[in-house]
Amino acid sequence: MAHIELALSHAYGANPQTDADYALLPLEITFEDGGAYALLGPSGCGKSTMLNIISGLVVPSHGSVKFDGVDVSTHTPQKRNIAQVFQFPVIYDTMTVAQNLAFPLKNRGVAEAVIKRRVGEIAEMLEISAELDRRASGLSADQKQIISLGRGLVRPDVTAVLFDEPLTVIDPHLKWKIRRKLKQIHRELKLTFLYVTHDQVEALTFADQVLVMSRGQVLQIGSAEDLFERPAHTFVGHFIGSPGMNFIPAKNDGVTLAFLGKRFSSAGNVPTGDVTIGIRPEYVGVMAANAVGTVDFQVTRVQDIGTYFSLTCVAGGVTVKIRMSSQLTIPQTGDVVGLDLNNSRTCYYQNEGLVL
Repeated sequence: MAHIELALSHAYGANPQTDADYALLPLEITFEDGGAYALLGPSGCGKSTMLNIISGLVVPSHGSVKFDGVDVSTHTPQKRNIAQVFQFPVIYDTMTVAQNLAFPLKNRGVAEAVIKRRVGEIAEMLEISAELDRRASGLSADQKQIISLGRGLVRPDVTAVLFDEPLTVIDPHLKWKIRRKLKQIHRELKLTFLYVTHDQVEALTFADQVLVMSRGQVLQIGSAEDLFERPAHTFVGHFIGSPGMNFIPAKNDGVTLAFLGKRFSSAGNVPTGDVTIGIRPEYVGVMAANAVGTVDFQVTRVQDIGTYFSLTCVAGGVTVKIRMSSQLTIPQTGDVVGLDLNNSRTCYYQNEGLVL
């Protein structure tokens, strides 16, 4: 395992001139030894580029990659001692499950007794002990990818294990089970895990720390609670959560905060000028129309999701989404309700960045 430090930027083309020319804009990030991290963001945001730079498949165009303080920017993946699990299964169909799991160890000349013990341990962790003698050619895509996961985990001395959207081919009903299993394995093996995904559920349930990325930038690094409660950027607020955070334009004069035709007491640390109010659908207070401290909205849609109701409300060209417990009295389509948008759960943004 290693303490990994990135201080770099990367462009696939020569002589980048604008931010759009970079796959990764300048960044400085540290991954602690033994941590579980997820790189989360939409397609094309730079997360796979970062993973491939860490693994050695891509050399950064500027800056360095350091493992335990040693610059490994030009080292091969083999020299870095990295294990990588890709989006699609990488196994040998002519081998048995046990032989596939053992292959990375055999390549390094590990003793047969050690190989047998290690293969047995990983097979037990992944609950595939009964499949060890099966030929891989007869396995389903799901099973083959589980073997790929095992191959990535079987070496106990790796610097880090990198996962590049490894559950893409896994049946949706099995994904939750494998995520839980990977988290358990991380606790047992104490390896450094870096996991690339565009699925926020995968990222937030797997990792201790999540890096949210957009357009080649890391916008926030934090726990699931950090990202949900205090998004550092409006993109993070929008991307995390289902539905994402509500945003309402406002103006602060230092005394009052004005939005949607009403004025409210301004929080002391909110900068003056144009600001954006951000509040999660879960934290919007729903009251009677004309209630003190609220803005009237009309309910335009009500959806019964089972464990909660999703409401869409509109006022002054602004749409607000609300999640309400099914235990509460739910407004109906067409009703006018007073929404409390400026409460202790509200975040405030200026130029897309969190200011309070």
